Amino acid sequence: MAELSGNRRRWRLGTSIAAAGIAAVTALALVVPALWTRAQHGAAAPSCTSGTTVNTADGPVCGTSADGVTSYQGIPYAAPPVGALRWRPPQPHQPWHDTLPATQAVKSCPEPSVAGADTSEDCLYLKIEKPADAKPGEKLPVMYEFHGGGFLGENRTDQGENLVRTGRVVYVYVGYRLGVLGFLAHAALGEHSGDYGLQDQQAGLRWVQRNITHFGGDPQNVTVFGESAGGASVCDQVASPTAKGLFQKGISVSGFYNYQNNTIWSKADCKSTYYTESQAQRTGAQFAAKLGCGHGDVAACLRKVPAQTLVDKGGQFVDPTAGGTIGPIVNGTTLTMPPAKAFATGHVNHVSLITDVGRDEFNGGIYENQPGLHTVVADTPAQYRQLTTEQFGRLAPAVRRLYPLSRYSSPFIAYRAIMADSASVCPLLDANDELARHIPLYADLDEDADNPAHEITGPVGAVHSGTNLLVHYPPGKLDANQAALQDQLLAEWTSFARTGNPAAAHSPAWPRYDRQHQQVLSLRPAGASVLIPAQQLRDQHHCAFWSRTTHY
Repeated sequence: MAELSGNRRRWRLGTSIAAAGIAAVTALALVVPALWTRAQHGAAAPSCTSGTTVNTADGPVCGTSADGVTSYQGIPYAAPPVGALRWRPPQPHQPWHDTLPATQAVKSCPEPSVAGADTSEDCLYLKIEKPADAKPGEKLPVMYEFHGGGFLGENRTDQGENLVRTGRVVYVYVGYRLGVLGFLAHAALGEHSGDYGLQDQQAGLRWVQRNITHFGGDPQNVTVFGESAGGASVCDQVASPTAKGLFQKGISVSGFYNYQNNTIWSKADCKSTYYTESQAQRTGAQFAAKLGCGHGDVAACLRKVPAQTLVDKGGQFVDPTAGGTIGPIVNGTTLTMPPAKAFATGHVNHVSLITDVGRDEFNGGIYENQPGLHTVVADTPAQYRQLTTEQFGRLAPAVRRLYPLSRYSSPFIAYRAIMADSASVCPLLDANDELARHIPLYADLDEDADNPAHEITGPVGAVHSGTNLLVHYPPGKLDANQAALQDQLLAEWTSFARTGNPAAAHSPAWPRYDRQHQQVLSLRPAGASVLIPAQQLRDQHHCAFWSRTTHY
């Protein structure tokens, strides 16, 4: 699947990587639909299926129907963020009159150079899938997906057919700005710069508020979900004051993934202490100087730099702070505090939430060591000692006593357990306790160690983003054990989207997580999922130690 193979690909190759008024700027950047279509597709789009035309507030669109699902690809929800609109909040797209054939996938937003990547800075589009017989005004639940990719790339899991068919929902997938193009902060860009990618996600949600009823969806019953950076995005939107009222439910999958000694991603997962606006602006100033834009009209200079140059020179793998900010920050408006602080203090949007990580979540299960590059997984006892010392410093001897190599079949598995427990499982359990005091919460732990929805060999266990991958996986390619878990997940997720309660017919009991019922649903194949007391999980994963000693 794209999530794991895409992350592995980027680890191998990713290390090579004057202000006008808003109205005037918008006029400069808007494009007519015909030009947009040619620029995105290079040729005429495939023909629409008869009877699929929908009138949106911006203009009519048509799509394609097959096997009971109607799909619309490449619907613009904001003006292209190019030229003078680069590093500005998303602006309205110019309306059109002729029917727009939304029948072909658009390019992803720019990401660090990868061989064969086909990207474009003009990338603010939605994909919508709905039951072919859904009627305008039917008020079906809406499931709105944020993709993963570490806020640097797009791991495109945009096949919503399983959800549409199982739960009769309307599925929406949003493209949003990435890396320095989505998150750069600099004083020259104005007060509260940064977080443009999160603002894009919200602009798409506002588009849903205005238009989804025409596709049969209910704008007052929206569930946001996503994995990895998408799971972190769910946390961000739960904590964002400017997202209030835009959705009613959320599913955060694998949103707890950063290391204590962060060598890979931006400090932007659900548990991290985000950069403040002033910290991010200092980093942005260093980035501008590196590009020769340190003096004069800095914003104008930066807006003239080719998009691919910007993302290739931005912070990324091995040193996430090598360039400008490449993930969410506390910019004072979109985010007024990190999600972790919002969870602890109750400064959250009142929505219902499902939280999820994999038991063996460690992102290192996705990577592999490459000659000459930074060591990321423990293939040898020496690397196990090196990595634990690198991550935990003076605590490393205590960590190694808690996870002795003699207890594990390989150094890889020992280090995987350390990182999963410290960076994902225990922080999630802590967050559950905090969130459950403020909003309705349902908690699970993915313990499916044989999930086929990845292409990595080796003992990765219950892997990063496993539940989201299984939800999207083609059913016909699953064995009976995995098919049973997929059926369960699809029933639970769509029940949650419909009612706010994931307990569905023919699925295990799944009570709300609260002070009286601190139970976590252990997700297992073959119909074997079972409730486990949270305290039992804390004991198994050494959470008393990790909650006391680690700080993110």
